[in-house]
Amino acid sequence: MKTLQRFKRNLKEIPATVGWYLSDLGEFKGKQELFTRQSPQKLKVLREHAMIESAVSSNRIEGIEVGNKRIGTVIFGKKILHDRDEEELRGYRLALDFVHSEGKQQRVAEKIVRSLHKLSRGDIWDAGQYKEKDGDIIEKYQDGRERVRFKTVPAKKTPNAMSEMFDLWDSLAREDKIHPLIRIAALNLDFLCIHPFRDGNGRVSRLLLLMCLYQAGYEVGRYISIERLIEENKDRYYETLEQSSLGWHEGQHDPWPYIQFVFFIFKEAYKEFAERAGRTKEPKGAKTELIQTVVLSQKQKFTLADIEKTCLTASRDMIRKVLRDMKKRKVIDCMGKGPGALWINKGKTLQRG
Repeated sequence: MKTLQRFKRNLKEIPATVGWYLSDLGEFKGKQELFTRQSPQKLKVLREHAMIESAVSSNRIEGIEVGNKRIGTVIFGKKILHDRDEEELRGYRLALDFVHSEGKQQRVAEKIVRSLHKLSRGDIWDAGQYKEKDGDIIEKYQDGRERVRFKTVPAKKTPNAMSEMFDLWDSLAREDKIHPLIRIAALNLDFLCIHPFRDGNGRVSRLLLLMCLYQAGYEVGRYISIERLIEENKDRYYETLEQSSLGWHEGQHDPWPYIQFVFFIFKEAYKEFAERAGRTKEPKGAKTELIQTVVLSQKQKFTLADIEKTCLTASRDMIRKVLRDMKKRKVIDCMGKGPGALWINKGKTLQRG
């Protein structure tokens, strides 16, 4: 809760790199409608791939692996599971199902975190229960040496720390003075530093990350595996987490290295989604309908360039053609000439066809 606590007390400025990431992610969020208007079959394939990659990668980060021949059966099948690793993989898939289907409706709170842990951990004895003993984060080397990378919140203080963390989360959400993505990354960092469970903290942190993204309107995790991208950048993940956890207990830590890493992952996911979705052949008339939808959604005066920012797959000539047609049908009007001319939505319904 130390990061959220610090941001609530004083967040006057953010690093320039963070600002650039927020701008890029805001643009990607605006393009989601374009991406999700692709072939339903293609999106179904992307969702299934993301489900498999997320379950496998999030568990593999924690050292849990299942043979390639068994992955499909474990994740989507109903056959008897062979061992504990397969139970963990199946459990994470069930937790993902819950996040994908119910994530937007659920309140981000202690109760939901315990539920995610219980789902992802299956029948383990302490599933859904906070740790009963202190447990530091230990880094193990290949030569057998170990070191304490981070001292987590003691077990007896964990319930209060979790309660305070979510109280701060709710307070910052009500105030709405901090960008939602900054709050989400800060919550994720604080959760990992508290380390509330005996095991499974990393997996729950990634499930919580997805849920918070969906509630903020960022849908990319349904189609591209955030967990797989984290695994592919695992060294950087641990490096920035260590950098940002130094001095956390005293509230003297630097949260920005980890926050920037999280934003990097989000941006990579959106870039991959744009590339994969762009390979799909659109149905006839889809671009025209998309341009019309974007134009009709404009509440204030807009320019051709404003429409281009969202309708990336449509050419400028095509956008001009649609604008002229909508003007002819008296749905919109133009207040000037040239590329920078202002247009205005007249608030009329467009009869398509």
